[in-house]
Amino acid sequence: MNIQAFHACATCIHFEASKCEKGMTYRCKRLGYETKPNYQFQCWTPKEHVKKLMEKRKA
Repeated sequence: MNIQAFHACATCIHFEASKCEKGMTYRCKRLGYETKPNYQFQCWTPKEHVKKLMEKRKA
């Protein structure tokens, strides 16, 4: 399974997107950092639908 195809902040359970006056802000709820959807951290925990997609593509 190629995790690299899925591994990004936007697919993590800790990713949070918020709309503000200046546009969108993205942060990691777990780390408390501002982030971008395409960033990658070692603590990545994929969302359920991403896990299912990874399993489907593995078969």
